[in-house]
Amino acid sequence: MSRIPHVRGSRLALAGTATTATLLIAALAPGAAAAGRPTPATALDHAAAALSEHAAALGLTDDQDTEVRDVIVDGDGTQHVRYDRTYRELPVLGGDFVVHLAPDGDFRGADRATDTPLSLPTVVPKLSAPKAADLASNALRAANPGELLKKLTARPELVVDALHGTPRLAWRTDAAALDSLGNPVARTVLTDAGTGARIDAWDTVESASGDGKSLYGGTVPLETTPSGSSYRLEDPTRGGTYTGDAENRTDLCLLTVCLVRAPATPFTDADNHWGTGAADDRASAAVDAQYGTDATWDYYEDVHGRRGIAGDGKGSYNRVHYGTRYNNAFWDDGCFCMTYGDGDGTAFGPLVSLDVAGHEMSHGVTSKTAALTYSGEPGGLNEATSDIFGARVEWHADNSADPGDYLIGEKVVRDGFGRNALRYLDRPSRDGSSADCWSTSLGDLDVHYSSGVANHFAYLLAEGSGARTVGGVAYDSPTCDGSTVSGIGRDKLGDIWYRALTVYMTSSTDYAGARAATLSAAGDLYGTGSTEYAAVGAAWSAVSVG
Repeated sequence: MSRIPHVRGSRLALAGTATTATLLIAALAPGAAAAGRPTPATALDHAAAALSEHAAALGLTDDQDTEVRDVIVDGDGTQHVRYDRTYRELPVLGGDFVVHLAPDGDFRGADRATDTPLSLPTVVPKLSAPKAADLASNALRAANPGELLKKLTARPELVVDALHGTPRLAWRTDAAALDSLGNPVARTVLTDAGTGARIDAWDTVESASGDGKSLYGGTVPLETTPSGSSYRLEDPTRGGTYTGDAENRTDLCLLTVCLVRAPATPFTDADNHWGTGAADDRASAAVDAQYGTDATWDYYEDVHGRRGIAGDGKGSYNRVHYGTRYNNAFWDDGCFCMTYGDGDGTAFGPLVSLDVAGHEMSHGVTSKTAALTYSGEPGGLNEATSDIFGARVEWHADNSADPGDYLIGEKVVRDGFGRNALRYLDRPSRDGSSADCWSTSLGDLDVHYSSGVANHFAYLLAEGSGARTVGGVAYDSPTCDGSTVSGIGRDKLGDIWYRALTVYMTSSTDYAGARAATLSAAGDLYGTGSTEYAAVGAAWSAVSVG
């Protein structure tokens, strides 16, 4: 195994109406109304007016509807409202866009996942839903050769695909099953609803007070909840996040709808001192999981002003001891939860390390913001986003037992894995498969390998090129064009990437789009004449993007 896959919810499904949209305000925005700055509600009104006035420029027609996914109001009053759209009541893959507004509400422009005109002669498919389901089922079997898959189901949904060239009617089919060990496997297949040709396919298995003795982080602080004469591993200070025992069971799901969820029986403790630090105590892995949730929550709140994965102040929950020798950990939008396997003991130990937690929960952040499609170049950027923030969570936690580094998963790998980490940001090709430099064939790679180019960019932007030792770890990051790059620090890297993700990127953002988005973000934060702005451009050029 050489990647962190993920189970995720219906990432491209519409995320809600204006009344349920996540409303985020930048760090300087508290007291916005009193200071005369616009509120999120005001931003929605401004954006609605902009959509009406600029409908033609945004490609909106009478056949389309829009739904708000997210609202951000900057400290200076600039507003950014993110939308999904439907066409004749069908979800549009690649229909998302972000409207940017001046503090006074004037329209400044928009970032669109695609600007191709949206018009279909019919929304009646020639290919039947059962046939689409059969094709997706066969694709799942082909992706798991040698496995006798059980409880295989496939659920087609009619959509408009605007991500792959000229918009067309398509079936998006989620196929899911259990492997021979009872662990979940899943694949989403996008099929032309007119010809039956496969358009795209991707894995949808992607792949929180007291104290506790963890497996990987030493003794860590925990906020818990009194429960009678004992304590429950639930953190009331972070939205009610809690950790439970899956009891080595798995979910029974029909695609994205789970009929039966593996349990998350809450952990309790009599003295509020949790775990022994050994794997044979089931509470030890729970300590790591809760601590990872805490650290991820704290990073996003302390650094980016975001409370919780969805930015709404609500907590998620964790399940540990999931499945049988399950070599995976995943964030699932469907249950809004993190799930951790125990590993097989040969290649992996329990997958509850801090950077894995930060990586997986960052997929949830991406799904609530840019919703980068999990295939092609956008999929590589999706994976890289989680690697970048997984590393940033680890650095921000500042735990001497698990210090920050530019490696992913170094705590969970075992001798049988064959190397000392899952991925390497300084030179991604060290894993034997990931790309260091952009090329025209990059989008054909698995997203866990095409992510390498953005990971390489991130390391170069933070630390610079060449050999160096950071925090006791030796790195060597050559550039693709022979240039010398000077870093601006990992904090600025995180700030730039987060603003690009939440303000400028869309579901179809590719590497060229990521360069543009991060340059816009750097310009917003530091000015277009700044050292930071120039460094972003230089780091992208150093990985052959630009």
